[in-house]
Amino acid sequence: MTIKRYLFDDLTAHLGKKEISLIVGPRQAGKTTLMRRLQDHLHKQGEKTLFLSLDFERDHPFFMSQAALIDRVRLEFGSQKGHVFIDEIQRRENAGLFLKGIYDMDLPHKFIISGSGSVELKEKIHESLAGRKRVFELNTVSLREFLQFKTGYKYEDRIGEYLKLNREEALRLLMEYMNFGGYPRVVLEETLEQKLGTIDEIYRSYIEKDIAFLLKVGRIDAFSNLMRLLAGQIGNMINVNELSSTLGISAQTVKNYLAYAEKTFVCRMTTPYFSNIRKEISKAPVVYFHDLGLRNFAARGFGRYAMFSETGFLFQNLVERLLRERMRCENSSLGYWRTKDGAEVDFVISRGTGSIPVEVKSRELRNREVGRPLRSFIGRYEPKEAWVVNLSLADEEMIGKTRVRFMPCFELV
Repeated sequence: MTIKRYLFDDLTAHLGKKEISLIVGPRQAGKTTLMRRLQDHLHKQGEKTLFLSLDFERDHPFFMSQAALIDRVRLEFGSQKGHVFIDEIQRRENAGLFLKGIYDMDLPHKFIISGSGSVELKEKIHESLAGRKRVFELNTVSLREFLQFKTGYKYEDRIGEYLKLNREEALRLLMEYMNFGGYPRVVLEETLEQKLGTIDEIYRSYIEKDIAFLLKVGRIDAFSNLMRLLAGQIGNMINVNELSSTLGISAQTVKNYLAYAEKTFVCRMTTPYFSNIRKEISKAPVVYFHDLGLRNFAARGFGRYAMFSETGFLFQNLVERLLRERMRCENSSLGYWRTKDGAEVDFVISRGTGSIPVEVKSRELRNREVGRPLRSFIGRYEPKEAWVVNLSLADEEMIGKTRVRFMPCFELV
């Protein structure tokens, strides 16, 4: 059984648009598989397609020049319309300008293109294709996709109801996801040994290809050690000088490596929410990982968590991803709140002029608990709503004019 990706529907809806459909995301997140599924979908509709990949030596000659690619496309389609799939485009030097030239020829073809999250793809291609593409970000398998797959797609339209009625099974699956993450190949492996071997291969491929080759990083050992340090301090503010001293590299190199980790879809920086610069910390970001399995591997904790009481910041990292997925189609941003006198709220969702503070508790709450920091935020900003995300309690109470919702994490799925 294959893992269904929700991005498929968005991509299918965009097939009729002239813009290039550009699929980006982490290495081995499933971009090629998704493109092949789109190709099958088109074949069933009687559409003509061509699939080329810069991973294949046999396809390299078609990317020597724009004319070479056009000749190959014409050979396949003649004068008829077709859909051209190009995989791993980041391997083509000056890929952005190459694609811009193709697009501007106004050919009667739809281009669907993918590439891993390299600096070339994130910056140069995006700049060159301004106004000519729509970007679709494919991350590793989400918790929702994971739960649907694990339950055999029997409850696709009522997964929330299933999770409420099968609480122990839901928590078991949640712990599995928090241990191993969402790389498709890892999800599909059955044993711990197989999963460990697969995540090791994925991590090595990332270091050796994205970091060593694409980014020309000289100190691979220092970069790997930085990943291990970051994995051990998710949910905490980054101190560049401290990392510099620990790793024995310059502060500027640390900043560069952090940028590389973010641009290659491995880490994500959450910035502070503040309105009073004098009283609230306003500079250092907090680090989270895109994929929990990769984070655990870097921290040498892959598959080792047995109880939620052990997860702490790992559960907070999960909630960070769930919040960002929930906010994807909203005009909102995610930050955190910490004051110089020690008050801190894990997340703050900013929506226009309003905000929603979010407190995370990695345990099963029996009663309503609102910590002093969250009360402090509510007292200062008087938001209409505040959330306490936990493992089990669904309830609410009013604090002044603020409705505080106690929300099981599955409600964010």
